[in-house]
Amino acid sequence: MKTILFLLIVNLSIPSFAQNWQLDLEQAKLEAKKHQKQILLVFSGSDWCGPCIKLDQEIWQTAVFKKHAEANLILVKADFPKRKGNKLSENQAIKNTKLAEKYNPKGHFPLVILLNDKGEELNKLGYKNLTPEQYILAIHEK
Repeated sequence: MKTILFLLIVNLSIPSFAQNWQLDLEQAKLEAKKHQKQILLVFSGSDWCGPCIKLDQEIWQTAVFKKHAEANLILVKADFPKRKGNKLSENQAIKNTKLAEKYNPKGHFPLVILLNDKGEELNKLGYKNLTPEQYILAIHEK
């Protein structure tokens, strides 16, 4: 019991930056406008694309990126999984396909696009072997 209580106290004392990945760009635009933030649209193959998985582990899951995103970005993920167990709803698959037709017609994975609150492209980047700090700077460069 003491161990559980100790772990609970430790976990509550560690700041966490939960990521809130949106699945709908139109909703993200409204939030970006309301909160004066930019949108980071990520095209990913979460269960088959090696660089996508590395980007998630090396950048998106870091405390540095989470802190930056919480303050500056609305995150949108357009995932294209291939495994049956990760299949998206038909509605979400259609939404992601429409996003890809507009923003990723060549089908690059991963593709990371920085958008303004109107959905206009500001910059784009793929996987780069960078630190989280370097990746944040790179996506904000023009």
